Amino acid sequence: MPERFGNADAPLRGWYLAASAALLLYAAGFLLYSQTWAFAWDESYHLLAAQLILSGKKPYIDFCFPQTPLNAYWNAAWMRLLGQSWRVAHAVAGLLTIGAVLLTADFFARRFPVRSWRIAGALTVALAAGLNAMVFLFGPLAQPYGMCLLTLALAFRFCVRAAGKSSALLPAAAGFFAGSAAASSLLSAAAGPVLFVWMLVYHRAGSRWSKAAGFLAGGAIPFAPVFWLAALGPRETWFNVVQYHAHFRKLYWPDTTRHDLEVLTSWIGSGQALVLGLLALFGLLYVARRSEWPRALKAEFYLCAWLAAALAAEVGRAHPTFPQYFLLTAPFLAILAGAGLYAVGSRVLQPDRPLWPVLLAAVLFLLGLGQALYDHRDYVVWADYERLAARIDQVTPPNARLFATEPLYFLTRRTPPPGYELHYTHKVNLPPAERARLHILTEAEVKQQVQSGMFATAISCDDDQIDDYGLKKLYSRSAETGECTIFWDLKGAAGVASRPHP
Repeated sequence: MPERFGNADAPLRGWYLAASAALLLYAAGFLLYSQTWAFAWDESYHLLAAQLILSGKKPYIDFCFPQTPLNAYWNAAWMRLLGQSWRVAHAVAGLLTIGAVLLTADFFARRFPVRSWRIAGALTVALAAGLNAMVFLFGPLAQPYGMCLLTLALAFRFCVRAAGKSSALLPAAAGFFAGSAAASSLLSAAAGPVLFVWMLVYHRAGSRWSKAAGFLAGGAIPFAPVFWLAALGPRETWFNVVQYHAHFRKLYWPDTTRHDLEVLTSWIGSGQALVLGLLALFGLLYVARRSEWPRALKAEFYLCAWLAAALAAEVGRAHPTFPQYFLLTAPFLAILAGAGLYAVGSRVLQPDRPLWPVLLAAVLFLLGLGQALYDHRDYVVWADYERLAARIDQVTPPNARLFATEPLYFLTRRTPPPGYELHYTHKVNLPPAERARLHILTEAEVKQQVQSGMFATAISCDDDQIDDYGLKKLYSRSAETGECTIFWDLKGAAGVASRPHP
């Protein structure tokens, strides 16, 4: 926080201490959540990708990974340093998310013109972004949400500074962080063009051409892994980065249009989303009507609106889309919401007394988060999979093949056979030669391999799959662990698969 206080600033000093205490409490709670209950099934293939990278494999070339790879390499680097654990990835992602929350709050504290509301408004911004249910639930995961939140916040801050400075380093930094977000997840790709155009339109010093060149050059650097992998395997890279998303994501969501409409209208039933959206709208209208504000300052708040709109439009067009995708808009909506709370609170109550408006907003955001956590109270967490992994290791020889899913391959540190790195590819319909090149198996091929006795141990949490694959007939021993069943000790001639493989 930038404020310095004299003797007459006791209220501001009190707000500074209260905000600092609240943010420390938030950070501690968020990190605690990251190490205990934070889990999403889809993060497991990101962790498995990082583990495969550590074993010397390359995304796209050696296994299917339909994501831009920067976050996977980031996770791999931290796991090499601190150990191959989901807790490592969660802690790092949690810190990145906390950094994004602090950057957005700091922006408001530095730029909002009403001095008496700067720190109170900054606290509101931090709570609006940090207690956002999707940010809290998905920010600390191994998926690239934490990375995207921080790099988007950094790109925004550098872009704002670049507009009024002549240095080409600031645009390069803005481009680098915008590129880092897109190189971690293409869901954030819309931010780069918005920042680039805004910087050139509101350019106030230096050369537009040098700034444009710096931004583009900086934005290309984080895509170095993609360029390298494309040089090694252009077809494989094209499939993972473009073709899979354009044609095959919807295979596991047959009623995709209905699903997307339900997601896009789900904000109507979310009190937290409604509060954030309404406050952001009020904030945008308030800024637009401030004729006394400098044009450059108003443009910075407008940039928040443009970024939120562009990101929402991009993730809303993902087919299928999901509520957590929209968390990328939260920091920019939160900044506008801080202005919106001032616009409403200063008219209803005394302009220089922000206590009650901030408290009310904080309670609403906390209640929204509490409801989301309550709704997730019975969800599976990593501790459940760790118990499964321990039981699997008890019944499976060290080098024997395992039929499982991504979380268990990661936890048991058993390299999945080719084609098992991502089960979401088993419905992809391509010619056999193409599937082999892209490391993809069909569902029929998976079933055939299981029934051939290829796996010493099999685990399934799907009763239909257990019956369809005939696992009860294939294995002589089994044990139920929660809602899943582990099978081992192959019967008859199929038992040769239980021998360790080289």
